[in-house]
Amino acid sequence: MSPSNRRTAAGSWRDRLNAWDTAVFQAAAQRRWPAAEHVLPRLSRGANHGVLWLGTAAGMAALGTGARSRRAALRGVASLAVASAAINLVAKSAVRRERPVLDAVPVIRRLKRQPFTTSFPSGHAASAAAFATGVALESKGWGALVAPVAASVAASRVYTGVHYPGDVLAGAALGVGAAFALRGVVPTRGQLPAPGRPPAAAPSLPEGDGLVVVVNRESGSATAAAALVREALPLATVVECAPADLTGCLEEAASTCVALGICGGDGTVNQAAAVAVRHGVPLVVFPGGTLNHFAYDLGIETVRDAASALASGDAVRVDLGRFRPGPEGPEGYFLNAFSLGVYPELVRTRERWAPRIGGWPAGVLAAVETLRGGHPLTAELQGKKRPLWLLFVGNGLFRRVGPAPGRRHNLADGLLDVRVVHGGRSPGLRLLAAAVAGPLTRSPAHAAVRRHRVRIAGLTPGTPYAYDGEVGHSGTELTVDKLPEALTVYCPMRP
Repeated sequence: MSPSNRRTAAGSWRDRLNAWDTAVFQAAAQRRWPAAEHVLPRLSRGANHGVLWLGTAAGMAALGTGARSRRAALRGVASLAVASAAINLVAKSAVRRERPVLDAVPVIRRLKRQPFTTSFPSGHAASAAAFATGVALESKGWGALVAPVAASVAASRVYTGVHYPGDVLAGAALGVGAAFALRGVVPTRGQLPAPGRPPAAAPSLPEGDGLVVVVNRESGSATAAAALVREALPLATVVECAPADLTGCLEEAASTCVALGICGGDGTVNQAAAVAVRHGVPLVVFPGGTLNHFAYDLGIETVRDAASALASGDAVRVDLGRFRPGPEGPEGYFLNAFSLGVYPELVRTRERWAPRIGGWPAGVLAAVETLRGGHPLTAELQGKKRPLWLLFVGNGLFRRVGPAPGRRHNLADGLLDVRVVHGGRSPGLRLLAAAVAGPLTRSPAHAAVRRHRVRIAGLTPGTPYAYDGEVGHSGTELTVDKLPEALTVYCPMRP
């Protein structure tokens, strides 16, 4: 086919598509849509600048139970941002299509403020589709709730006369594509490979017979989680106690139970793990704190996840981090991380503000206050004295989820993930650079290595350290190592 014939054929296809698009638009304008007059224009206006979706994401994060809701909200917003950038920076300028003529659209449907940008593709439809798809990729339940609203926003653009149907379809396709493109860069939790964990023998307790669950009633959402535990495991014994009584309750429960259950945040789980190791009983973790890092790295996000593992007898062995103030000092343990420097001060500040303003706002305020007024710590690390903003020792190697530090794939790798942020100016920038660079990197500002053992000396007595969200105070030296595969914990097995 000659070039002139190809141009003629392409023009013919464009004419046919435009004719179809116009005909459908006219038919929609002339059709009466019951109950839509008071809903669709408001939805269309509410979705301006993504306000509707940002509000929805905030509601999901606040009302949802567990990390899955927060991940779904975050991925929805991130997908929306990618779609908006693609639409406004590329698509709108590439195809300059005029808006539809409003003569056929009833006045009551029209928006008070008409958009002035080009018509193709629909940015509202792209944002709606991107947000709904991003949410659904992390949580099918939330996705099912958001999808009808997203479809209504897309339909409202034709209903109010600001877009042709083709604009909306193209925008929706771009939005879905943006969400999947983001997933290619930042995998969803379900895409990540199953963590390497050595299986362990543990008794099957389908209804909780022989299980004693200790609940820290002042930890996050533990009280609400305890009610779910009673419902899911009717034969289990559930004991609620204050933080001051936690150690005694755990010791008493471990001496009589077949399996020890714990409901609370990471600090509470830390105490239960130490007791479970001493008594040689398997541990069941029910997430009930603000962050629940250890439970989530095990794949336990809800009470149902833990109950399922308990019913099937699925369990794994995990390493237990250990720190000692000198070779012969009393031991302390950590499941997630041990740290010196600015982080212990951040934890103390957060705990001071959390009862007044809540956990998440307190964490943000504590980070700002700590980085603004912090001073580097001087310590001798592996025989070399240096100023440090932060020494982080993770129980197992923390791997990325996209560009951000993520989860641990193996809780029994026998390794310590050691990250150091050296002293100097601008602690905030140095800490950010270390977080972005990730594990196993070296620079003048930070370094990350794998170790089996770390020795820290030259400390000022009383120097604060943090472990699993708790704060302690050191002597002049500390030794950090691991007890390999010391703890048996119930864990759902992913295929």
